Amino acid sequence: MSLSGAHRAAFRREAPQEGRVFSIRDAGGFPVAKDPDGTMTLPFWSKSSRAQKVVGQVAAYRKFDVVEIDLADWLNRWLPDLTREGFLVGVNWAGPKATGYDISPGQVAGWFSETP
Repeated sequence: MSLSGAHRAAFRREAPQEGRVFSIRDAGGFPVAKDPDGTMTLPFWSKSSRAQKVVGQVAAYRKFDVVEIDLADWLNRWLPDLTREGFLVGVNWAGPKATGYDISPGQVAGWFSETP
């Protein structure tokens, strides 16, 4: 399994355990990564420590604060809004370039509706 795959698996496991997800925000709002094709992605992490590590490693995010989002609110409000806006969900991005999986909000929501 790739490192990005391991981070994705950790997100699926850790977010329900935590009961929340985390993102980052500054005075201008939440960061949005835009691919050359125009696809926009909003990053989320399954643990505060994961988000904080990216804030410490990525120069563009150094002035961002980690914010907590209740998992039910994220699933019921955030993901539908991201779907309507055409965004992808960045899952547990890591490393000095904050890279990882970018997945549709519907696919992410499906992870949490599956029964173990």
